[in-house]
Amino acid sequence: MLAKQQRVIIQNVYPEVDCGHFAAKREQGELCEVWADVFQEGHGALAAVLKYRRWDEAAWHEAPLRYEDNDRWRGEFSLAQNSRYLFTIQAWPDVFASWRQDVGKKAAAGQDVVGDLLEGAALLREGAGRAAGEDAERLRELAGLLAGNGSAERRLRVALGDELAALMAAYPDRSRATDYDRELEVYADRERARFAAWYELFPRSQGRVLGGSGTFADAAARLPEIAALGFDVVYLPPIHPIGRTNRKGPENSLVAGPHDPGSPYAIGAAEGGHTAVHPELGTLADFQRFLDAARELGMEVALDFAIQVAPDHPWAREHPEWFYRRADGSIKYAENPPKKYEDIYPLNFDSPAAADLWQEMKRVLRFWIEQGVRIFRVDNPHTKPLPFWQWLIREIQDEHPDVIFLAEAFTRPKLLEALAKVGFSQSYTYFTWRNFKDELTEYFTYLTQSTVKEYLRGNLFTNTPDILPRLLQEGGRPAFKIRAALAATLSSLYGIYSGFELCENRGIPGKEEYLHSEKYEYKVWDWDRPGNIKDYLARLNAIRRANPALQYYKNLRFYRAGDENVLFYGKAAPDRGNAVLVAVNLDPFQAHETTLRVPIRQFGIEPEQQYIVHELISDTKQLWKGAEQTLRLDPAAEPAAIFAIRGWQFKDYEDPCY
Repeated sequence: MLAKQQRVIIQNVYPEVDCGHFAAKREQGELCEVWADVFQEGHGALAAVLKYRRWDEAAWHEAPLRYEDNDRWRGEFSLAQNSRYLFTIQAWPDVFASWRQDVGKKAAAGQDVVGDLLEGAALLREGAGRAAGEDAERLRELAGLLAGNGSAERRLRVALGDELAALMAAYPDRSRATDYDRELEVYADRERARFAAWYELFPRSQGRVLGGSGTFADAAARLPEIAALGFDVVYLPPIHPIGRTNRKGPENSLVAGPHDPGSPYAIGAAEGGHTAVHPELGTLADFQRFLDAARELGMEVALDFAIQVAPDHPWAREHPEWFYRRADGSIKYAENPPKKYEDIYPLNFDSPAAADLWQEMKRVLRFWIEQGVRIFRVDNPHTKPLPFWQWLIREIQDEHPDVIFLAEAFTRPKLLEALAKVGFSQSYTYFTWRNFKDELTEYFTYLTQSTVKEYLRGNLFTNTPDILPRLLQEGGRPAFKIRAALAATLSSLYGIYSGFELCENRGIPGKEEYLHSEKYEYKVWDWDRPGNIKDYLARLNAIRRANPALQYYKNLRFYRAGDENVLFYGKAAPDRGNAVLVAVNLDPFQAHETTLRVPIRQFGIEPEQQYIVHELISDTKQLWKGAEQTLRLDPAAEPAAIFAIRGWQFKDYEDPCY
């Protein structure tokens, strides 16, 4: 006997990442749209449903799939909770709908349908067998009407009526149903995974004593200012004890003086390892007070999770099996030839004891989660196995779905994207090195409009403790404003490393590195230093918070600007109630005047119609008419313009001319 044949074809399902091997990313409260091609041979009608459930639920929920066009079907389900969801599709030949469709056509053509009505009555009796209670009784009653001796006109009216269609749709015959051959996943993060402004600071650099360490209390004292600037995530590099063996001195020198603090990435000393705090910063209780202070200001604290140790780390003594060995039996230092990190040991994920190592990493994260941390920036994740990250992130998020992971992955594109696929909530990008119009347009179109958008959220850091881009070194204050405006508006996620607001641009000649880097020495800053752009950053962050269009990631669209030095783009909120246009002069040295091609058709604006735009940085309004507008941007004064267009119905339409 032939096996049951699945006649309905289900393919090209969206969203689906790598044939369902990885989860798509969405946000809590969002409707997850699902699309699929669903078809079979011939002209018969089909029915389909979207099946979905949370990962920890046993029973499936169902939502209808609706035919759109060209065998393409669409449905949606609510991501009501911050959790992982499973979904799939089931479709079947709808025998009753096909019968009803054919009867309607025959009747319209004046053909005899008496025999067809008898066939319909049989279908209704089968439907009654699947139904229960009053619905079953009603279907049997309607079957009798179709098979009875009443007028053909009345029987036909019943057959084609809405009541019968609704009853039969509620109790379909799924005996020939086809199930999609896999269950797909979508992870609903909380909103901060999609919309946030990060501020990175070294707690030890928040003090006022030259040559001495700041404390958690000093860092807490700065939190009101950071909150006033509009940042909502405060990110701390490692806060753990720092090793003394081979400690690095100023400028990454191989010899440290007795009072040099060393690199915080050389984690671990006699005072403890990854679950300890550096005594100079304070106690664990002091850290918790810092967390509370941030929380009271509406901010969260992100911690660095760096899987590496100093030679003095307790693990080096207690678990020597977790490390790489040289031929002489000594533990290997970290290397990225020609660079050497004599103050750091890497961990060996190929060790026979790797299973214990995996569990220890989970224990470390759990410890900090218990303290109240819910965001982790992960250092160099691309040097650890992808299966490890996929396991660890799933283990943590199944217990604590609100935990967010940011991948610091300045690595090859495919590896960077693979890390996002295995579960990282956000990722560093190559924004730091994209400065010109063509490369910015190409790169961000790829990030926000290709399939990459389904799993990768780019967090645009303007600078980091490791990277001071050449443009910032040479472009002065205008360059800092340009990069801030781009980062804050191209993505819904961006960050700065402290000192950016002071336009700190002293670099090592010939390198993209800071001179006198605070990675290796104590610093004391004048946070009101002349020439700072604190007010500018506060304005950008206020604009982001006031305009929902800037709080979403995938809605970026580029538009025409006549000058190659001016980038012109826009975003619209999902409900179309808010839309923003942004123009940025990418040249920090010269003013540029250009003609912008405004996408007026998308706003429902006629070519001869006047409309008002609100320039948000200067808080001025202008009256425009038509699609072409002339704009001059002087980096010495203001290199960017952000226009809000309100009061117009944004259309879900894109003319290729715009």
